[in-house]
Amino acid sequence: MKQGARIQSSIDILERISTSRIPMDNTIRDFMQYKRYIGSKDRAAIVELVYDVVRGTARVGWWLDKLKLDDTPRQRVLLLLCLSGQYSAFQLSQLFDGEKYSPAVLSDAEQAFLKEIDGKTLSHEDIPDAVRCECPPWAEERLKALYAEQFEDELNAMLPPATLDLRVNTLKADVQKAQDMLAAQEVKTDRTPYSPIALRVEGKSYMSATKAFSKGLVEIQDEGSQLISLVCDVKPGMRVLDYCAGAGGKTLGLAAQMKNKGSIVAMDNDTRRLEKGRRRYRKAGVHNVEMRSLEEEKNRKWLRRQRGVMDVVLVDAPCSSSGTWRRNPDLRWNEYGPSLEEIKCMQADILERVADKVKPGGRLVYATCSLFEEENEQQVESFLKTHPEYDVISLSDVWDDNWGRKPESEPFLRLSPRQSGTDGFFAAILQRKE
Repeated sequence: MKQGARIQSSIDILERISTSRIPMDNTIRDFMQYKRYIGSKDRAAIVELVYDVVRGTARVGWWLDKLKLDDTPRQRVLLLLCLSGQYSAFQLSQLFDGEKYSPAVLSDAEQAFLKEIDGKTLSHEDIPDAVRCECPPWAEERLKALYAEQFEDELNAMLPPATLDLRVNTLKADVQKAQDMLAAQEVKTDRTPYSPIALRVEGKSYMSATKAFSKGLVEIQDEGSQLISLVCDVKPGMRVLDYCAGAGGKTLGLAAQMKNKGSIVAMDNDTRRLEKGRRRYRKAGVHNVEMRSLEEEKNRKWLRRQRGVMDVVLVDAPCSSSGTWRRNPDLRWNEYGPSLEEIKCMQADILERVADKVKPGGRLVYATCSLFEEENEQQVESFLKTHPEYDVISLSDVWDDNWGRKPESEPFLRLSPRQSGTDGFFAAILQRKE
């Protein structure tokens, strides 16, 4: 494809995103599904431009207001390409040439504003700090209270794309074997600072094309997400409940820690999402996981009977997903599911449902991929007020010296791109009193 055609495809996708009620990555996938003539390199370039435009939503919006321009995907693409320094006004006039598959020829008004901004940057000195770091208005007060003077630094760290992290499946290989197998296919990786079983990929690689991935030696998983499973500190022979298991990302980590010994019950209220884990377990060589969908009454009855029997219960709770803004920049500006207030009620309800499933001396691990205190520390505080039978276990009391460097947070695990180079995660380790 010519570059003009790539740009027009990006504009077409952004048009769809602007009217869609589903997450951006799903909209992109639906668009590409019927465009099989688009090669892999072209797809990557198109998607990269779409994400760049969405990552610059607030700053580009500020420029639109300043220049008194209509807010359209085409205008946003033009502004982003020029203000990011990728193209000059003249170069854009050559790409927007009106040829087949390319964008329509620039209007006089478009040529005028491109000439006006030529040589300028996306972050103008007059842009407010929250706009400059792409903080949505609904989150500004929360995050300024959380991060104080580090507010801009923390939010700026969430602007670049996320790293590609892998979890080595220790049921099939050690870290060195996985790293060597990837290197044999020219996929360079480095060890990460915290997780002892994580690798970080250098540059861009298509993991589905590698033997290490296809044979189940590695799974794609952010290092921060790996740490959630790690601090559960499960052991072979334990009885474990992964209450919000989804497609099984953290369940796989738990199974590997348990060396396939003991049992894990993976539960979720979405049967289709839960079923996605079945093939992943098989590929990873996991056979100590039992799946139970909460959509079925028999499984809800089963859960009610499991009082005081679990060594560990992991609640990877539904949340605002604000910690994943590097990967999902559209979540800053769009609400695809329940509101934050509704999510907080769901979190509290889930904690209440599983509180009596932990045996005396056992642990309840509450985790989110949210930045907000009201979904994290405040939820734990509210839970402890009504459940005095639980105590908080400090992260330092769980962290094994044989793992990597301990994150600098106490007593809870709290991660962010700036602090740890991972997505934003939170985990509280609670122990039921004997």
